Amino acid sequence: MRIYLVVIDDTPEAEVALRFAARRAVKTGGGVEILALMPPQEFIAFGGVQATIEAEARQHAEALVAGAAGTLFEESGLKPAITVREGDGPKIIHEMIDANPEIAALVLGAAASGAPGPLVAHFAGADAGTLRVPIMIIPGSLDREAIDRLS
Repeated sequence: MRIYLVVIDDTPEAEVALRFAARRAVKTGGGVEILALMPPQEFIAFGGVQATIEAEARQHAEALVAGAAGTLFEESGLKPAITVREGDGPKIIHEMIDANPEIAALVLGAAASGAPGPLVAHFAGADAGTLRVPIMIIPGSLDREAIDRLS
C-alpha cells in the first residue's frame, strides 16, 4: 500500500498538508501516517518537574494527532496510522521512511508567508536528495477547493 507520511503540528499549513495527503491516498488506494514530533526537552535537575513537562508535551502531541486523525476520518474515511516521537525531526523522519518500505512520499506544509518552516527548509535544502521517497511541499496558502483540485 502507498503511504503518505504527514508531519502534524499546530500550524494551519499542517492541516493543508494533511488534507492533500488524504485526498491523494483516497485517489491512489493508499493510506496516511500522521507523525507528531515532540522536541527534545531540556534537562531540568528536578526529576518531578522534568517528568511533568515531558508528560504535558506528550499529551499535547497526542491530542493534536487525535484531532487530526478524527478530521481525516470524517472527511475521507481513512483511518491513519499515528506516531508520536520525541527527538530530532529530520532524524526521526529518516528513520521512519527507512523502516517502512510502504511510505511513498513525505508530505509537508509550507507556511503561507515568511519562512517555510524548519522541516521544509531542511528537506528542501541540505537534505533534499537524501530520502528514498519524493517530498511533497504543499503551500499553506491553498484553500480547500484548490487542494481538492490539485490532489
